[in-house]
Amino acid sequence: MARESGLKARAAALAPEPMTVLKQSVLPLVAAFVIPLIFHFGIGPSVGAYPSKVLLDIGINVVLAVSLNLVNGFTGQFSIGHAGFMAVGGYTAGLVTYYGGYRIWGDSLPHGGFLGAGEMLFLVATIAAALSAAAFGYLVGLPSLRLRGDYLALVTLGFGEIVRVMIQQTSDIATDATEIAATSWPSLLWKVGGALGFTGLPFYTSLFWVWLWVSLTVLVASRLKTSTHGRAFLSIREDEIAAEAMGIPTTTIKVRAFVMSAAFAGVAGSLFAHEVGTTLNPGELGFQKSFEVVIMVVLGGMGSVSGCVLAAIVVTVLPELLRSVDEYRMVAYALTLILMMILRPQGLFGLREIWEIWPFKALFRSEAK
Repeated sequence: MARESGLKARAAALAPEPMTVLKQSVLPLVAAFVIPLIFHFGIGPSVGAYPSKVLLDIGINVVLAVSLNLVNGFTGQFSIGHAGFMAVGGYTAGLVTYYGGYRIWGDSLPHGGFLGAGEMLFLVATIAAALSAAAFGYLVGLPSLRLRGDYLALVTLGFGEIVRVMIQQTSDIATDATEIAATSWPSLLWKVGGALGFTGLPFYTSLFWVWLWVSLTVLVASRLKTSTHGRAFLSIREDEIAAEAMGIPTTTIKVRAFVMSAAFAGVAGSLFAHEVGTTLNPGELGFQKSFEVVIMVVLGGMGSVSGCVLAAIVVTVLPELLRSVDEYRMVAYALTLILMMILRPQGLFGLREIWEIWPFKALFRSEAK
């Protein structure tokens, strides 16, 4: 009895306090839903159309950068075909909202207001985009992640180009409601516009949806980094042979990271496809887009979630700020990146997060008190 009482007392002493559980578990989830509402109803209407468009682009790039960081930063692999998973997700979501809208309402226009029937269809489409991209991530990752370094980079680059070329070979989209209703879903999979792009998609992407997925992506990545599974990811990055010697299934972990990364890239593809003024064109989702996302990860710091967020903001906003010197814009943009790599080759934050760096470290400590 005394021993049981001692064990219970020790377990109670080691158990986290209720306020700690509240701060670490409940408050981040609440914030993940409150922040998008603030962007949608507060910031968006007050700043206007053009700044809102920039905020949408920032959010989509944050999802892409943080998701690629799961592979390139956490596990130390080198994938440069991230736009391929974005394309898979974008076209999957487009199929659901475009042809699903025709099947349900007889057209592809947005239906319902905020969180209405149309946006629920968009939510289903985004989840389908994540699942389809994750499936492709598994198919590509299972054989290719036995490779390392340049060989893995070539495989992922080849996958992205295969996706782009296959999409360019598709046929024109169907625009007649009667024809769409009489056509089976497998046949509709090939009618996505080809090289001209998938036009006519409903514009469901808003600040709420973009920043909801930004919040969830950052929350998952930051929690993963400090979890047991995240430590396994980082151990592979630091020394794969030592990690395998310690019993960590390195291939399984790398495939798992690849699947998660591809899933969030599919979400970004869905958000990109349904953005106002966007035509889903395979030419925009080629290797150049993949390299842009790699730049964000390297610039922010390989393995730093907050660094990727900041780098995505910088890479998105910088070209917009340089529009006044349009003829020198790309030169100044490239020069800025080159100087950054020379002066800070480990990225903005390196392996650390923003709350681990002075003076933010002292700020977070004072808030914790």
